[in-house]
Amino acid sequence: MKNSHAQTGLDRTVAPPLLPIEHIQFVAPESSTLKNGAPLYWRYGLQNQTSKIELHFAAGSAFPDPLTASLCAGLLINGSKNRNAKQIQKALDSLGAYYDVSLGQDNCVVSLYALNSQLLKAYQIFHESLFEAQFAQKEIDQLVHERKQKFKIQAQKVNFLAQRLFQRNLLAGSVYAQQIQLKDFDRADRAAIQAFHVTHYLNGLQKVLLIGDFDQNIITSFIHLLNAYKMFEGKRLPFTWKPDLGAIHHEHPGALQSAVRIGRPLFNKTHPDFIAFSVLNTIFGDYFGSRLMSNIREDKGYTYGIGSHIVENQQFGYFVIGTEVGEASRTATFHEIQYEMERLQKELVPQEELELVKSYLLGQLLKSADGPYAMLDLFANVEVHGLDLHFYETYITEIKAVSAEKLQELAVKYLNWGEMLIISAG
Repeated sequence: MKNSHAQTGLDRTVAPPLLPIEHIQFVAPESSTLKNGAPLYWRYGLQNQTSKIELHFAAGSAFPDPLTASLCAGLLINGSKNRNAKQIQKALDSLGAYYDVSLGQDNCVVSLYALNSQLLKAYQIFHESLFEAQFAQKEIDQLVHERKQKFKIQAQKVNFLAQRLFQRNLLAGSVYAQQIQLKDFDRADRAAIQAFHVTHYLNGLQKVLLIGDFDQNIITSFIHLLNAYKMFEGKRLPFTWKPDLGAIHHEHPGALQSAVRIGRPLFNKTHPDFIAFSVLNTIFGDYFGSRLMSNIREDKGYTYGIGSHIVENQQFGYFVIGTEVGEASRTATFHEIQYEMERLQKELVPQEELELVKSYLLGQLLKSADGPYAMLDLFANVEVHGLDLHFYETYITEIKAVSAEKLQELAVKYLNWGEMLIISAG
């Protein structure tokens, strides 16, 4: 048998050369404005027959009543005048369609997926079900019972307790600090859910994202249906918060592990330090080879995993470190996290480590830009902050240019142990 390597001219014992990422072609979606004033963005040019429509509603959990927002999202298409929940699901199944409802603090995103030949039919079913939603008391009672039982189970987990305590204290003074309590499930109100549905869904469309190879007649049909919504005109209060910093421990008897959350107020993509801090954060704790992982997991063995992240919201952002460690290792873990913060303040990041992380971040961006679906997601991630795809060109430029000196400056500015909220539960 002849050597296959010789036939192809490839020597598979030699790794291919590593080439720097010089440029990524970012493609903006087509756009138009619906009758209600909400923008419609769409992408085509897919290599397959899949499609998706994604609707963003001003129906997040940070609105006055998080329980009502949660229950309304859970019952959106759970029964209409003409179909019950099973019939709606069966109708969507017959088209090979499925949907997802994602509730965040600022909005609720409803995504509907199907082959592009079936998406309009699937959306028509969804549209009718949403506009004629009944919110039957039986369905409400069943969902409340399920959510209440799930809440009781979650409340026994230290990760759940630590995250709630972190959110409540970091976002103190703002609507984002609101949390569902166990007693709230006993006051679930059908009238409140119905009113929320009208105000925040039927009259709360913020934008629509559409992807698929559709002809103009299909686009026109979608627009005709989407024009039935009204755009949310409610006013939000100016965002203010008064974070409660310092150390807080929640004692949870019988727990073998302690969940840890450490963080501080920060910023989102609109801040001039965001991109450079993203590099610093990656080095510190946002990939598997990070310093937190190398120290606290690989060297000390205190945890299976630890990471740091920049969490972004429309109006703010924050920095958070999360992990779960044995009770006996909690204090030592705090010391090591503080040590890694101070090391970044006192020592310049070695050039080899910096170049590795730069390549990692650019590689992740390249991966995130692969295909029309990914490209539309990239657009949506910046559009929410009033930015466009030019942000990513700036991102590439600044990632390549950031220096060890700049990262040290940012560590001094933002990674101060005494300015952190330190939460543990266990």
